[in-house]
Amino acid sequence: MKFPDEPDSLCTLIIIEPIVQEVFELDCKNKLEEDFLDNLEIEDKETKVLHYARISKKNFTVGQKVLLQHSKLKFFPGKLRSRWLGPHVITKIFANGAVEIQSLKTNNTFKVNDHQLKEYRKGFQTEHVEIMDLEDPIL
Repeated sequence: MKFPDEPDSLCTLIIIEPIVQEVFELDCKNKLEEDFLDNLEIEDKETKVLHYARISKKNFTVGQKVLLQHSKLKFFPGKLRSRWLGPHVITKIFANGAVEIQSLKTNNTFKVNDHQLKEYRKGFQTEHVEIMDLEDPIL
């Protein structure tokens, strides 16, 4: 089929115009997809920055008392069961994040990841407790 030389011919309007329109629509869709993917990448980067900002770096020292996370905890441990074992004492810190700890109860030493540890804090001291006797009120 030969195309006529005149640009305003009927053949141009029937055949070429829809093709140009389709190419234009595809181009618009591609631009929208590119914009969407760019926005998605930006959002992912911002999410990673926020996530890493919320992670606190734990600084442990040799001799510090720590609690070990109970990794063999059941799915439903109960309300009053503790998730932490210990206290343990740190004996060695490795560069890759591993920590060697020693149990105070059994004196066993083993390596764990520092993500499984948290700082041990003593409870309240009860040395200076004042005892008050309650009496029946006088009416």
